Order: sequence, then structure tokens, then C-alpha cells
Amino acid sequence: MDIEFNKNEDLMKQWVTQLNAKWEKVKLGGGEKRIAAHKAKGKMTARERIDYLLDKDKPQMEIGALVADGMYEEEGGCPSGGVVVIMGYIAGRQCIVVANDATVKAGAWFPITAKKNLRAQEIAIENRLPIVYLVDSAGVYLPMQAEVFPDKEHFGRIFRNNAVMSSEGIIQIAAIMGSCVAGGAYLPIMSDEALIVEGTGSVFLAGSYLVKSAIGEEVDNETLGGATTHSEISGVTDNKYPNDEACLDAIRRIFEKIGHFEKAGFDRATPALPRKDMKEIYGILPADRVKPYDMREIIERLVDNSEFDEYKALYGKTLLCGYARIDGWAVGIVANQRKMVKTKKGEMQMGGVIYSDSADKAARFIMNCNQRKIPLVFLQDVTGFMVGSKSEHNGIIKDGAKMVNAMANSVVPKFTIVVGNSYGAGNYAMCGKAYDPRLIFAWPSAQIAVMSGASAAKTLLQIRVAALEAKGQKITPEEEAKLLEEITEIYNNQLSPYYAAARLWIDGIIDPLDTRKVISMGIEAANHAPITKRYNVGVIQV
Repeated sequence: MDIEFNKNEDLMKQWVTQLNAKWEKVKLGGGEKRIAAHKAKGKMTARERIDYLLDKDKPQMEIGALVADGMYEEEGGCPSGGVVVIMGYIAGRQCIVVANDATVKAGAWFPITAKKNLRAQEIAIENRLPIVYLVDSAGVYLPMQAEVFPDKEHFGRIFRNNAVMSSEGIIQIAAIMGSCVAGGAYLPIMSDEALIVEGTGSVFLAGSYLVKSAIGEEVDNETLGGATTHSEISGVTDNKYPNDEACLDAIRRIFEKIGHFEKAGFDRATPALPRKDMKEIYGILPADRVKPYDMREIIERLVDNSEFDEYKALYGKTLLCGYARIDGWAVGIVANQRKMVKTKKGEMQMGGVIYSDSADKAARFIMNCNQRKIPLVFLQDVTGFMVGSKSEHNGIIKDGAKMVNAMANSVVPKFTIVVGNSYGAGNYAMCGKAYDPRLIFAWPSAQIAVMSGASAAKTLLQIRVAALEAKGQKITPEEEAKLLEEITEIYNNQLSPYYAAARLWIDGIIDPLDTRKVISMGIEAANHAPITKRYNVGVIQV
């Protein structure tokens, strides 16, 4: 191995170590003291409940583990948004589990908590996956209620989704394992079946203090809305259980009897590992993100047997398109080529940039994948579309629009991995979050923004200096240098994949070695949802 490879490998290992350290901290939720207090009540933690419920011999994938990272610091933080969302298997059935973490602000709902719950439901709806809610929440975080309560994508949308999912035949099972208050009380009761744990589970529209202040009635919470009340008197819950374990065992028994699902029919052969060593990805991806590399080398370490059947290999070479298998599943891959390429006309094209010919090729390839019912995988390391008079005269906007149209209207499931850069309109064309990928994850090497840090900082500096000069203020070269440094630091922080993961612009950050698992589980989930919509790109300028 050469010096450059070793340097790249060392940096990626550092990034992965940093990711694992963040992950270990996130797993502690509200911290060890709050975990101890929670367990003293006889309750399992959110993660313990999920671990107990899910099959041990099957893979798991967490959605939004790094949500709220660095956010709400003035409120004491909200690790993972106060809710844990994991895709896994119960009795062999693939599903989504959503568990409130009562060690984080008593499981109260911050704005990002609502967004994360809606993302979990979105995944269940798109893939027609059963979803389990393990409820233990004090309800809306009142100091921020205006950002959680009234809007379309706020708290109330969750109950709307409950109703829609029920009408669509998507299975929803809820277990009330702690507090379940006010509007939040509707979530478990709008599910297909509502279970409750004796002594710790309670559900009511208003707690005892509010009842007393509202109507003067004195009543304790257990009598008001405990397990006995709702399982034997009101009939609100279906069955009660003596502890968390018994309740979770009951959910497993429900899943054991669920009927088989109608499949979309995506092709799967016997899975095979790549022939080339996956760990070499660490050394191939340059530490310096402006340096070129051959994306084929990455692809061949992700796909079965390292076999990649390239489409139009000699045309539009800044985008790689081709067919492969990942963990047995047939996929169509669209990936940014990061090395400099030369066209047949002798023109040099920059890696990571989408040109007219590459956009044209990708649009046709995406259409073919839809025609053949092959899921799409996008590997992003893109700096944007080519600019300048030559590109404009060649119709780059028209060709770029054609690619975006073909991708946006795809009816086959799409999966996006942000490998490196994800800038501007390139993010859009390569199936960024706005274009409904079933899953979108990033490697620690990712950067997501309108443009690179250096370009953005210089542009922002020019704007700031012009504004100061318009007010009659003169700025010295030293002050300008300091201002550039400050702007660069702020912008680079926003470029970080952790910034994106905190706000759920991506579903999470993964070790590159977990990429195959994410895509495989994603396609298996998508196979639960038969394609019912005809592929139609509408009006395209050709």
C-alpha cells in the first residue's frame, strides 16, 4: 500500500472512531442517573425494550440516531430527539419500532421529535411495513409548543397518519409502557391493538392536576387512566400485562400470526460478498476531497462478486451507470465519477461534475431501471452541474432537467448514499432528501450544502464587506481575513454530515462497511410494497 492510501485509511478510521464515540453517547439517552431512576420504577429503557422485542439473529438499522446532535443546548439537549427508531424483525417479520426514551425530558416531544416520528411513519407507509409504538412520553415539551403543535408537519400529523395507515391496511401495534398524555393518547388508541403495562402505563387526555384545576375533581392518575381502568372499565386498551417483558412477549405473539404480504417482486439471487476487500474503501477515498479517484473502485467493493455491468461506459463518463447486485438484490447504480475523463472529441471533463452527456445518459438509464423494475442506488460525490457559456449553449439546463425529471418520477424505490460532496443542484439530480429516497445515509466523509466551504465563505465575505461599505465602514485587510475565518468556521460546521443528521436531512451516518446492509434491508422493506403507479415522466425537453 502506498503512503497516500495509508493517509486516507487513517483519516477514515478516525472519522469512524468519532462516529462510534457519538453513537455510544447517544445510547445513554438522558444519562446514567436518569437511566437508574427510570429502571428503579421497574421499567426497561427504550433501547432495552427494543432489544428484547427484536429478533437477535437478524440485522437492525437505526433511523435518526444522531437527531438533535448539538441542538436545543439552551434546553439541556435532546439526545436522539428523545425517541429511538429502529428497522428490524419480530418473529421473522420486518418492521419499524418507535420507542419513546423517557430518560430524555420524560420522553417529551421537541420539534425534531415530531419530525423523527413522522419519518418513521413515512418509512412504514412507503414500504407498507408493520410499525410498533412503545409509548412512554409526557407529551409536548410545553416551552416549545408553538413549534410542535399546530402546523401541517407537527404533532397532529402523526395521528392523521395513524388513520391513513389503518385505512391502507398497514399494521400498527402500540404498547403503553409509561405516561401517555393529552393528544398523545390518540396514538396508541388509533393503532390496531393497544396493550398496557400495569403500575407504570397510564393514558388520559388530562392528568389528575389538570382535572382538579379544570373541574375540581380529585382523582389519582392510576384510577383516572391506569391499566385496570382502561382494560376493565373503559375498554380503551385491549389487554394489560404485569411488566414490560410480558407486554413485549405479547407483541411477539401477535407478529407470529401475521399473514404473508404481497411482494413487489424485486429480483434477488443468492447473496455474495464483493471479491475485492471492502475495507480498502477506507484507503481509496482521498483525505483531500478535491483529489480525484476512480468511483469504480468503490463500487467494486460494494457489489456482489465485484461485478458491475456498466451502461454506456464510453459516453457521459462523469456519471457511472450500471447494473449489479447488492446482497443478492438486483440494483441500478448511478454514481459520480471523481477522476478527470476525456471525451471522444478530446475534451477534458472534471470529475464530480455533471455534464450534458452524463445527464442525458443517466436519464435514459433511470428510465430503463423503471422499465425493468430494478431499484436505484445513488452514490453521491457531486460538486454540481457544469457551468459556463459552452455548457449553457449545449443545453445543460435542459439535460439536467431531463435527469431530474426521470429520477423524480421513478416508481422503483431509490436509495441514496452520500459518499463525499453533495453540493447544490447536484444533490437534487442525485436523489437528495427532497426527491423521496426510501433511505438516505451518509459516510463520515460527506459534506452537504449549496456549495463547497471555500467557495461559499468567499461569496459570503463579499456580501458582508459590501454591506459594511454601503454603511460607510472601511474594512482593513486584517479585519477582512478575520471575518473570512469566522465565516468559514460557521459554514464548515453546517457542511458537516452531523449537522445534516441532527436535522434529519439524512437518516444517519454510517461506517462505509455498513452500506451493503443498509441497501439490502431497504430493498427488502420496499419489496413489501407492490408498485401500483405507472412510470410517466411527463413533458421532457429533448
